Amino acid sequence: MRLLYFALKNLRNMVSSQLFTLDDVTQACSNTVRNLGVIFDQGIGLHVDGPPIIPTLTTSYVHGTSSTSLLHMTVAESLQRSVERWPDREAMAFLQDGVRKTFAQFQQDVDQAAAGLLALGMKKGDRLGMWGPNTYEWVLFQFATAKAGIILVAVNPAYQVQEVEFALQKVGCKAVVCPTQFKTLNYCDMLRKICPEIETSSPGDIKSSRLPELRSVIVLDSRQPGMLHFEDVMQAGGSQHMQQLQDLQKKISFDDPINIQFTSGTTGAPKGATLSHHNIINNSYFIGRRLGYHWRPHTRVCVPVPLYHCFGSVGGGISMAVHGISTVFPSRGYDGKANLAAIESERCTFIYGTPTMYVDMLNQPDLTKYDLSSVEGGIMAGSPCPQELVKKVFSDLNAKEITLGYGTTENSPVTFLASPLDNVERKTETVGYITDHLEAKIVDPTTGMVVPVGTSGEIMIRGYCVMLEYWNDRAKTDECITKDRWYKTGDIGSMDTYGYCRIDGRIKDMIIRGGENIYPAEIEQFLHRHPKVKEAQVVGVKDERMGEEICACIKLVDGADCTAEEIKAYCKGQISHFKIPRYVLFVTSYPLTITGKVISSVLAPLPSS
Repeated sequence: MRLLYFALKNLRNMVSSQLFTLDDVTQACSNTVRNLGVIFDQGIGLHVDGPPIIPTLTTSYVHGTSSTSLLHMTVAESLQRSVERWPDREAMAFLQDGVRKTFAQFQQDVDQAAAGLLALGMKKGDRLGMWGPNTYEWVLFQFATAKAGIILVAVNPAYQVQEVEFALQKVGCKAVVCPTQFKTLNYCDMLRKICPEIETSSPGDIKSSRLPELRSVIVLDSRQPGMLHFEDVMQAGGSQHMQQLQDLQKKISFDDPINIQFTSGTTGAPKGATLSHHNIINNSYFIGRRLGYHWRPHTRVCVPVPLYHCFGSVGGGISMAVHGISTVFPSRGYDGKANLAAIESERCTFIYGTPTMYVDMLNQPDLTKYDLSSVEGGIMAGSPCPQELVKKVFSDLNAKEITLGYGTTENSPVTFLASPLDNVERKTETVGYITDHLEAKIVDPTTGMVVPVGTSGEIMIRGYCVMLEYWNDRAKTDECITKDRWYKTGDIGSMDTYGYCRIDGRIKDMIIRGGENIYPAEIEQFLHRHPKVKEAQVVGVKDERMGEEICACIKLVDGADCTAEEIKAYCKGQISHFKIPRYVLFVTSYPLTITGKVISSVLAPLPSS
């Protein structure tokens, strides 16, 4: 009866609130009946077919029960299904390169490329490194390797010589695909430095002392000594290789590893998060269903996020195959102006991006000249999302259904995601609720015990999304995946009674000032409310007396003038005294990773006292 009371009270509040439409209330009524049925039947499950409206949690543990089953298919099977349903629908458009492919055309290219890889002598379980920016060939090899049972290794296009050598050596790549160069990086020259034997090798028969398993380098845009050209691969497969490819489909399991994504994880050097077909197909499936891809008539997604990252490869490439959406890639590397132009010319309905990418789009001086009326919503994820930024995206980009998401590469990647039906508060203050078929708990980092609702602790995840392992690194795998298969994210957050999650920051980013635990994200969220602040990053700096002090690195709104004293005065009486930054630095840019995340470790050393 207590649950029924809360359910009816919530419905009454929705009716009296101006934040909800009649359709929202109707949907909520349906969800109420469903939620009550599941609660009475299953006890502690949180049914996630619709946004939770009943405050059911008493401790910070949640299980996302669902009336939709997990998929049991491979990447190739998911593409085949969409080809059969929408053969002539545009699957993708790479605007900078002028490449457009329908689902049927893409499938034909995938089969040709996969057969070509088999003709080169690659076998099921071999690793192929994909090194480069957002191009058609990236997605092509993503699916060709999957169909041939080859594991795609996503190599960061910003990697320098030592980094790429480490990555290729760690996972034992048999082949590498790359353009000659991207921006200032010459990939072919870097590979020759690692493997000077390439110059005198026959293409496809490299024998290197430093990369002993490497046999082929496939160049996308020019012919190089000792290396194969992309067209060589596309023409290598004959009828016997096509038959071999078809026979392979009976031997490929949805539990097989399909993708290795390099990540620093919670600590240390890059590690190869190994994901299966089952991991990424289902994550893409339930992300898309949360966004409404299964009922929207024809979704066109602007994808500026890099393909080498899970956000781009799963949310973009795999979602294209699973849901039959059209993906639009504005440029090879990130370009805010190109994104706006793509949204206008391609009539994109959804946008993906990190907070920094959205900031960049919003601050284009000619933003108002673009027709963004086609936009319905999108996802903002990848790092903490300031509330004021989300509100500006609602108003200035016309993205009323923008949703915040949370996840990690090791979780394929999304675990919490808001619903387009959520109200403004939930969309701006939380990262949503658990996705289908996953469990999450918030634990005390010291004791490992589940904490009460509303209490901060480490976020842990269990379910289909958890990676198989860190490739060839049992020790690191065991550090982050417990024996009962809980993945330790290293992120600090809390859950409310409805199951919505708030992110407070990283355990390793936590600032300990005079014994007080301070999470930078909380201060950043507050500073974004200041009318002169465009963006804020908070870091800890060493202090002889307090251990650490707080430093706010602030980018001001164009044309604004501000002082450190003004920022500190704004904080007084609004946030706890020990959270007020001792140092305030005004900057014009932040050091960024290629995925648009701020490299806080570079900011931290700035103040010296």
